[in-house]
Amino acid sequence: MQIVRYLALAGVFSVVCFSGCWDNKAGNGSGNTSAVNYSSSPAKPVNSKPEQNTAETNTNMSEKKTAAGFAANMPGGFQSPADDVGKKLLKEYGSMFVAKGGATAPKTVVFKDESEVSAFQSGLSKSTETIGGFAIELQSPAMNDLKKAIEDAKKENLTISPRGVDSGRRTYNETVGLWASRVEPALKHWVAKGKITQVDADRIKSLSPFEQVSEVLKLEEKGIYFAKDLSKSIIYSVAPPGTSQHLAMLALDVKEFENPKVREILARHNWYQTVVSDLPHFTYLGVPETELPNLGLKRISDNGRTFWIPEL
Repeated sequence: MQIVRYLALAGVFSVVCFSGCWDNKAGNGSGNTSAVNYSSSPAKPVNSKPEQNTAETNTNMSEKKTAAGFAANMPGGFQSPADDVGKKLLKEYGSMFVAKGGATAPKTVVFKDESEVSAFQSGLSKSTETIGGFAIELQSPAMNDLKKAIEDAKKENLTISPRGVDSGRRTYNETVGLWASRVEPALKHWVAKGKITQVDADRIKSLSPFEQVSEVLKLEEKGIYFAKDLSKSIIYSVAPPGTSQHLAMLALDVKEFENPKVREILARHNWYQTVVSDLPHFTYLGVPETELPNLGLKRISDNGRTFWIPEL
């Protein structure tokens, strides 16, 4: 919301674009997805000692991952989206897919329903702490580094706290609730303005959240916007159901996000801003800032803030 991001997102949402991820092409093993595995090792050199083979192989793999950038650092078996919307959402929210430091990233851009989210979250190492009066649940490595950041902040008479009860882990149904909080008032508004019919509004409301996404984005193609202020795309207001970084338990909405010192402390402990349209939102990436370019992330600045986004 602070800068022009991904110009294609702001103005190019075609019907063809929106038939991809939301036509079962980006689910867990459904549709025409392309699984990418970058874990293969280069061949060992001939006539070398075993110790040299191992060292050279590790060096070669490191060089290849750095050269290949973002894609090479995503989880093995990641289901790369083939459609334009999926690719744009990967740019929008994709930094978490290269998270390291013991963090586990999803292998898909979008979870289709609560069962997919529950299956993913149940396999994680998780920690829960009461922070700022709220019970916050995150992946364990993310929580460990957050606690260190909070301790460092205390030494400087600062606090790092969540904005609310849903600032950490979310369920799929919670992201659906946020989506509905934008979609339903917008439908009512545009019916009253005569931009859409009540019949169409009722039809969209009757769809599953997964199915609603393509319908909403097609209307936005016509200038019928669904963000909270009704002036821009809903994607700049809330993440479509199943795409939020909070589902991966690698995100935290921070109350003190305006304080540059707080942002500095969080970055020192591997928490970064990665979504330019969401200023309170921080993502756990698990490595020092100097290593982020090697993961295929690029640094952009806006109004004194630093964001790390996929270099795609």
